[in-house]
Amino acid sequence: MEIKNCNSLNEVRQEIDKVDEKIIELIAQRKDYVKHAASFKNTIDEIKADDRVDDVLNKVRHQALSLSLSPNLVAEIYQRMIDDMVETEIAQFRNVTTF
Repeated sequence: MEIKNCNSLNEVRQEIDKVDEKIIELIAQRKDYVKHAASFKNTIDEIKADDRVDDVLNKVRHQALSLSLSPNLVAEIYQRMIDDMVETEIAQFRNVTTF
């Protein structure tokens, strides 16, 4: 992972803003996949998938460590994101199954 060598605080902030835009786009893309996943599931319990959540959290913790990031911070961010996306997936599932 390479970062640009910036020459001013303003330039650093502009680069951070670019990274933030990419992060938001990736979160939106992840959410779209989560909504799509609802079409492959038959129950709310399949959506909640505690084992899958544990796997994802373990994976991101290890990745965080390998990148010298706080695994707790990354896991907390992912837990919040997963909680929200599970609710989205449940809503999507209910909309599909009510017809």
